[in-house]
Amino acid sequence: MSTVNHHCLLNFPHFPPPINRPKLLPPLSISSIPLCGKPERLFSLSASLSLSPVTIHECSSSSSSSFRKHEEEEMESAVDGFFYLLRLSAQYHDVEVTKAVHASFLKLREEKTNLGNALISTYLKLGLPRDAFLVFVSLSSPTVVSYTALISGFARLNLEIKALKVFFRMRSEGIIQPNEYTFVAILTACVRICRFSLGIQIHGLIVKSGFLNSVFVGNSVMSLYAKLPRSSSDDVLQLFDEIPHRDVASWNTVISSLVKEGLSDKAFDLFSEMNRVQGLGVDCFTLSTLLSSCTDSGDAMRGREIHGRAIRIGLKQELSVNNALIGFYAKFGDVKKVENLHEMMDVRDGFTLTEMITAYMTFGMVDSAVEMFEKIPENNTITYNALMAGFCRNGHGLKALKLFTEMLQRGVALTDFSLTSAVDACGLVSEKKVSEQIHGFCLKFGCASNPCIQTALLDMCTRCERMADAEEIFDQWPSDMDSSKATTSILGGYARNGLPDKALSLFHRTLCEEKLVLDEVSLSLVLAVLGTLGFQEMGCQMHCYALKGGYFSDVGLGNSLIGMYSKCCHSDDAVKVFNTMREHDVVSWNSLISCYILQRNGDEAVALWSMMNKEGVKPDAITLSLVVSAFRYTESDRLCSCRDMFLSMKTIYGIEPTTEHYTAFAGVLGHWGLLEEAEETVNSMPFQPEVSVLRALLDSCRVHSNASIAKRVAKLILSTKPETPPEYILKSNIYSASGLWHRSEMIREEMRERGYRKHPSRSWIIHESKVHSFHARDTSHPQEKDIYSGLEILIMECMKAGYEPDTEFVLQEVDEFMKKTFLFHHSAKLAVTYGILISSSRGKPVRVMKNVMLCGDCHKFLKYVSVVVKREIVLRDSSGFHRFVNGICSCKDLW
Repeated sequence: MSTVNHHCLLNFPHFPPPINRPKLLPPLSISSIPLCGKPERLFSLSASLSLSPVTIHECSSSSSSSFRKHEEEEMESAVDGFFYLLRLSAQYHDVEVTKAVHASFLKLREEKTNLGNALISTYLKLGLPRDAFLVFVSLSSPTVVSYTALISGFARLNLEIKALKVFFRMRSEGIIQPNEYTFVAILTACVRICRFSLGIQIHGLIVKSGFLNSVFVGNSVMSLYAKLPRSSSDDVLQLFDEIPHRDVASWNTVISSLVKEGLSDKAFDLFSEMNRVQGLGVDCFTLSTLLSSCTDSGDAMRGREIHGRAIRIGLKQELSVNNALIGFYAKFGDVKKVENLHEMMDVRDGFTLTEMITAYMTFGMVDSAVEMFEKIPENNTITYNALMAGFCRNGHGLKALKLFTEMLQRGVALTDFSLTSAVDACGLVSEKKVSEQIHGFCLKFGCASNPCIQTALLDMCTRCERMADAEEIFDQWPSDMDSSKATTSILGGYARNGLPDKALSLFHRTLCEEKLVLDEVSLSLVLAVLGTLGFQEMGCQMHCYALKGGYFSDVGLGNSLIGMYSKCCHSDDAVKVFNTMREHDVVSWNSLISCYILQRNGDEAVALWSMMNKEGVKPDAITLSLVVSAFRYTESDRLCSCRDMFLSMKTIYGIEPTTEHYTAFAGVLGHWGLLEEAEETVNSMPFQPEVSVLRALLDSCRVHSNASIAKRVAKLILSTKPETPPEYILKSNIYSASGLWHRSEMIREEMRERGYRKHPSRSWIIHESKVHSFHARDTSHPQEKDIYSGLEILIMECMKAGYEPDTEFVLQEVDEFMKKTFLFHHSAKLAVTYGILISSSRGKPVRVMKNVMLCGDCHKFLKYVSVVVKREIVLRDSSGFHRFVNGICSCKDLW
């Protein structure tokens, strides 16, 4: 197939005068040529068109009138043959036949404009706009059909600017007026290159010319307004009401406009009205548009009704309907339905396969998605993007980056979506150096100014410990670009990087500057930050705001409220939120189960799991991991239930145990002192155990003082190559605990080379709506002297009560005196001391939050503090809540 040269029109002559034709007699008749439709005969047919003009002398014996009659018959016969050949040429894409007809057309004594128009259309169908243009300028009297054919053909070949120039010439000459087809063609060109203001002017011309009565023109005008960036469905509806004649396309346009704005109910109301129109009916576009609406709005009932409608009216095998159905059932978690639809389809296209890849990724069936991708004979940008986005959605950042590299190596065209996924993949991998390379790639190719990519870059920087770069992107955010998503992203970054107080400060500032729109998404994020901080008072304010704003019907927001109250040690409020929610999803149940686990209330968590089963809620992988963990806080006689559940995960729930499930199960066995069984479970894993599983077993060995298993587990950890900052820290700590300081420093040096840093241990307390944060040996607090003086007194009183510092928790190469100094000034001790000093009510608990797990010495110290000051101390660390009362902790010293 000939390739369209998008630059060829740049050198077109600017409408030269018509060609002067020689005074020739008509060519020989081709009526006697056998015109069969076989492509192999086309070249021979074109050869027959090498016609020589008949001279006047050869015809002198005939009378003038009979000659003219014979001449006209010959001419008509020839022209009919030319039309037929042009149709065959377009059908079989034979350029030579068209050129032969063109040559004979130029030899005609009398210009046949209709044949010229047919030549223009054929050349455009063959992708030869320059040749079409040359035919057009050769016409002495082009008609409206000539102009329209050229305009519509140029628009179809992505030469919209040339189409507009032809239209302007037509208007400037003022001789030929556009018809309905001209208006449809020029409006299409305006929409495709976003010349909306010109399109609106043409709309005025259409009204003035009286062509709005044409259903085709009316539909084109509606399509124009439906695509306007600042237009609303109201404009399209108004036009819909004004046009006198409507067809299915008219209804489809306005329904599509409503769906695009998320007005699903209005779209279905119009659909009901459409069904009442006598003899109108619906088509595949109507149903696929409504199915997309059901998918976006989560309306399962209506979606199934549309599916039934498609079956009843015989559209169940329509490609667009089936593609939309695959997307719909993928949204509602019915993998069998999706696979059955795919198998039953008679016709599939690239979009079908892309939808299947997306569907499998939605279900977490990554291998099936990859298999589907590999079946596609020629993968393109769309299929690559679908697979890469799926990898990101399922947490496979490395696979997504490898796929991106493959796209570059194979020369696959990159889109903004490709780069956004690549940036998201970097955020998942959390590799600082790789993130810098991708960032540089986006800057080099000028894509960083794209709002989606810029937001993704900001988010990536927050995930790769590049908060300075993230802040720079945020501070330089263009004023004419919506910054709400960027604000939401950096708020999440502060929360992830252990800087919730900065997140809170930014939240207040952007709210005052009106840079943050408080909707369901931003409210959910702020509630997550407040939960991390344990800032219950402000969390309650956000809860009230959500209720007043009418956002409480949002399931995601309800889930965030459950999480916030859970982390603020208010499980009763979390339960109230759960019970008042209109509907729940699996995340709602997971959030409440997590609440009970944070409180170390395993019996309630398992009871909630039983209720979840009774209500028929399908669990996901996170649910099962949480429930396994919950057995850690039940009675030991329930371990059989835990084993049964773990072993039957795949059989009953269809979920293959992952690293998270093995980590939870090993932690439960270790918690109850079954270290040998835990070690056997780890050794029998069907894949290489990750560091998180080994760490769970190692922590259990520490609690139960089992040195022999601890050595074997530590050896396994040291043999692994660390990939994340926590893994580097763990490996370094093992070497330090063994006195191998040199090796520990080597690990930390390697960590620094990869751009990783250790998140410092921090503890904080909320007082008078402010976050008072402390790190080890902190001297930055305004009341530093009072805090340290009070801590010295606390330490002395606790030592009198029997407290002895345990210096084995100091993993630094210093003398014993310095170890005790370091130990006494841990962040948790400073925060608790400050809480006691500022507390006005002796009956009120001291509440402290910590971003990592509480060390053993601080745990022991706080038990003594609760006795000395006769106060309840509530501390939340990464394992859950510790309640210290009268020298006893709620964790029973097993955490």
